[in-house]
Amino acid sequence: MYLENYCHIDNGKISFSREQASNFAKNIADDFNPLHDIDAKRFCVPGDLLFALNLETSGLSQEMKFTFSGMVSDGISLTFPSDIHEKAAIIDDNGKEYLTIEASGECTKDAKTIAALTSAYVEFSGHTFPHILVELMKQNQVMINPTRPMVMYESMTIHLNSLSFKNVKLSLADSKLSLEGKRGVADLIFNLYDGDKIIGHGKKHMLLSGLRPYEQDVIDNIVQLYIDKKQQHIKS
Repeated sequence: MYLENYCHIDNGKISFSREQASNFAKNIADDFNPLHDIDAKRFCVPGDLLFALNLETSGLSQEMKFTFSGMVSDGISLTFPSDIHEKAAIIDDNGKEYLTIEASGECTKDAKTIAALTSAYVEFSGHTFPHILVELMKQNQVMINPTRPMVMYESMTIHLNSLSFKNVKLSLADSKLSLEGKRGVADLIFNLYDGDKIIGHGKKHMLLSGLRPYEQDVIDNIVQLYIDKKQQHIKS
């Protein structure tokens, strides 16, 4: 995945330019969330990039939970834990936490194993919108604000039966959307496969804000704008 192309490392500290983070979102994660656009007012580094760098830095454990507590903007210098003993955090120079990680069970720093898991998860995660979220919104007759779509990645858990794999695929097992006024919580539950064998499972937890009554024509327009944006990027 060549993660060094999507960050800047200086004396053990990691930071991101807008171009690096946006390129990861679009070229690696296939994620065209406007929060990752170079000119976004509320720009943030993709959570999947932080996740990938964390595994590369501190290793992959059988049981892991990642909880995001702050949006990482460009130019922020971060310290990633080199090892995780039950719990650790990614922090800036002022000690502010942006991502906490809980880990238990066996741990590996095998590059091929980590690369396989990271690539599979990032591919799955990047297809959250429109593939999964649009159907969830339709089922619940709500939709995001078309002029200010806010979908935030809050946390992810993963369980692996073992770490003895070199190939892995993720497949959606279930999805749920819980509503509370104009806010929603989406849970995307997935299984991990090595060939035809299930080797683990996990859950991605997301927050949706500014929800309003569902309108099919508006949703169709949002999806088309997303597709057009992706096609324009591919051609550029």
